Amino acid sequence: MSEITLEHKIFQEISTVIDPEVGFNLVEMGLIYSVDLNKSGEAVITMTLSTPACPMSGLLTQWVEDATTRVEGVKSAEINLVFEPRWNPSMADEHVKIKLGG
Repeated sequence: MSEITLEHKIFQEISTVIDPEVGFNLVEMGLIYSVDLNKSGEAVITMTLSTPACPMSGLLTQWVEDATTRVEGVKSAEINLVFEPRWNPSMADEHVKIKLGG
C-alpha cells in the first residue's frame, strides 16, 4: 500500500473548505491549481476563484490557509491567488458540472 503524501493530505484538508455561494468544496470545483511543499514544511497553494470579483475572496483564501496549516507537518502556508488560467465550470469534477449546468 502506498503512503499518502503530505500534499495529498493538504488537498484532503482543503476539500473541507466549502464555497458558500455554490455549496461545493474548492477542490471539487477545480479552484485549487497546485500544492507545493518544501522540506521545511512551507506550503504554497496556487488557487483561483470562480470570479475575480468574488466578494468572499478574503475569507476563502484565509480558510484555505487555515486548512493547510492544520495538516501535521505543515509549518506555514502562502496562498498564491491567480486568475490565469481563468476558472470555468469545465474545470470542476463531473458531479459539480452537472449541478452547475456546465
